[in-house]
Amino acid sequence: MQSQHLPRGHTHSPLLLTARRKSRILLLTARGKSNSGQDARSIAEELMKKTPENMLQGTLDMLILKVLAVEPMHGWGITKRIQQVSEGTLEVNQGSLYSCLLRATRAGWIKSEWRTTENNRRARYYSLTRAGEKRLRQEEEKWARMVEAVGQVLALS
Repeated sequence: MQSQHLPRGHTHSPLLLTARRKSRILLLTARGKSNSGQDARSIAEELMKKTPENMLQGTLDMLILKVLAVEPMHGWGITKRIQQVSEGTLEVNQGSLYSCLLRATRAGWIKSEWRTTENNRRARYYSLTRAGEKRLRQEEEKWARMVEAVGQVLALS
């Protein structure tokens, strides 16, 4: 299965890559292994050239669900909350945000309704469903395992 985010010849098999760029963290979820035998580093380098400084699907889904677990919010508010809580380290591209919101809505993790904002404008507000709460717990557990595993590798001496 091809993805528009991957270079040609890459299929979906998990690979998490993290890189630091200009004091902001670039989180890449490189889903793929090259059919031509390219290694993970080469895949990461190709993706970094083509990927804007934003977070991709997996991590962003979890962050959005976490923000919505606190309170319902409109898209711009979700973006600003993630940026605020991360003290400006994480920035969410609006296109990526709305792709994630659409995917999460279709999956039944969130629902939406039109409301009036504090600035007296109409906006779509998103809130977590029970299925979304369950998905968030699963993603948090998976993230904790990933952080622990990365920590173990980094602790090598």
